[in-house]
Amino acid sequence: MMTKPKIAVIIGSTRATRFADVPAQWMLAQAKARTDMTAELVDLRDFDLPMFNEMATNMWMPSADPKAVAWQKKMAEYDGYIFVVAEYNRSITGALKNALDQAYVEWKHKPMSAIAYGAVGGTRALEHLRSIAVELQMVPARNAVHVGMGDFFKVHPGMGGSGKMADIEANILPAAKATLDDVVWWANATMAARAVGEKLAA
Repeated sequence: MMTKPKIAVIIGSTRATRFADVPAQWMLAQAKARTDMTAELVDLRDFDLPMFNEMATNMWMPSADPKAVAWQKKMAEYDGYIFVVAEYNRSITGALKNALDQAYVEWKHKPMSAIAYGAVGGTRALEHLRSIAVELQMVPARNAVHVGMGDFFKVHPGMGGSGKMADIEANILPAAKATLDDVVWWANATMAARAVGEKLAA
């Protein structure tokens, strides 16, 4: 019997005043409410990653920095990823880009999606993230959650919002369900394919 996929909800911002915790906890709750997956929160703050300074990606040679290796080992635990994406100047945060660059083998042949936020729902940042994911041989899911404009201002505490995702839940819950459906489907498919590949390589 195939085990349920284990999905990481990755907070992609590390700054002290970040909003990311609010949507991250909400998305984690949606994932944990399901019976077809398990989910954990992963916070980039907990890993204190250096700026990428390896000879090459770990696709080609082992990483030397123990912090990078610890990050890789953590990412290897998961069968798929949901990134919490803040849009910084039309792209993802530097912290998230660096974290993505610190691994490769661990991302390969696993699905990803996101809950993105910003004035236009983090759309431009997520498109950049999907392009990066393709290069890392992840499987970008079609569906994602976008918290934009009116909803974003309504819940962002720094902009006078409530800090409560429940206030906009009706607007984004269908997207969250579609996103999680996608990630679970692709996680099951890629888990099965990776298992076949491992048997053939044995």
